[in-house]
Amino acid sequence: MSEPTATEHPYYHPQPGTAWEGVDAAGSLVVGSAPLVTLANWQEVPHHVWSFQHMRELMPSQVIEGTDEPRELLEAQRDLDGVTLSTPWAPTLPELLGRTDTDAFLVLHGGRIIDERYFGDMTRRRRHLVMSVTKSVVSCVAGAITARGLLDPEAPLETYVPELASCGYAGARVRTVLDMRSGVAFREGYLDPDSEVRVMERSMGWAPRNHGDPLGMYPYILSTVSDRPHDGVFDYRSIETDVLGWIVERAAGERMSDLIGEHVWRPMGAFHDAEITADPLGVAIHDGGLSATLRDLGRFGQLLAEYGTVDGRQVIPASWITTAAEPPADVRDAFARSVNEPYLPGGWYRNQFWFVPGDNGPILLCLGIHGQMVFVEWSTGLVGVKLSSWPLPQDSEKLIATIEAFRAIGRFVHVAPAA
Repeated sequence: MSEPTATEHPYYHPQPGTAWEGVDAAGSLVVGSAPLVTLANWQEVPHHVWSFQHMRELMPSQVIEGTDEPRELLEAQRDLDGVTLSTPWAPTLPELLGRTDTDAFLVLHGGRIIDERYFGDMTRRRRHLVMSVTKSVVSCVAGAITARGLLDPEAPLETYVPELASCGYAGARVRTVLDMRSGVAFREGYLDPDSEVRVMERSMGWAPRNHGDPLGMYPYILSTVSDRPHDGVFDYRSIETDVLGWIVERAAGERMSDLIGEHVWRPMGAFHDAEITADPLGVAIHDGGLSATLRDLGRFGQLLAEYGTVDGRQVIPASWITTAAEPPADVRDAFARSVNEPYLPGGWYRNQFWFVPGDNGPILLCLGIHGQMVFVEWSTGLVGVKLSSWPLPQDSEKLIATIEAFRAIGRFVHVAPAA
């Protein structure tokens, strides 16, 4: 049987309010004057706005169950519209949210919701794709099983997945992929259809496969080669998290969707089920497949803000977070020599979390392309979540403006307590 073409692929969905009519001259399925959302175009404008909120209708997904006893999120609403922002093209919060393609926005202070907004078709119950914020969730699973003695971050990768000894990851440690410092040849070029990240996406079912693409994420990993020594400069590559996820699954003896539910989602008190997309072989997409509701992402941010605790229970080892927030010198040096330093000066990457300097200590960030963010500032007690549909995968201007907006809100609520 031959591979299905982009137009024959079984996973597609018409945009709302239209009816299927046929195939255009280029071979694309069309619905009236608008094309269907397919695996070939779901990340493109304007389809991405719809697809980010309907991932399970586009590709296979696994459920991550929530709990019948969710962590309560009390509300203490504040008027943040008057907070002055430092961004000239968006000096107020409403302007910033409008000009950065926001789908949902949440701010917690001291664990209480002080601002919550939804835009377009996004609702409180709807799950939104969080892209690489997924990496930080997988990191927390790794931290939890490390605390149980199932994983050693300093061990060679082959200890858990012997197959990795035959590819570009031979000789790397778990720590190497936790901090994204492998020597594997891999380009995270989102706008280059021939970059390795796009080939991996086709292999894992996020796009139609081309002839010769491996079938499945793990087979793709085994096709990699190295082009420099491991443990050198930081180089952000999604494949590192997919290797980490494979190791975690082998170490724990369970699939990732179940591990997230067991070690993070239910213990942190998530109210809604989450979902994670799966490749053609049933493997969860560890690097970016998670979809979740806004409030549950706020609960995840609060879990990080409280150093892995929920109501006094240690869910994630505190050291998993604190040692990442105060890394050894070589971690900062590896970041300083990377292409990311000019955009996040003084920052670093550790345990699948981003960090930037704050006014009185580090700020932790979980970031995903197209504008997904979880923001944690310990010095002000602020947790923020922003879900977006940026037209481009990466936009440094919008990224920096969003970080600065959360920082401005943190200063405001810290010096001006609620009445």
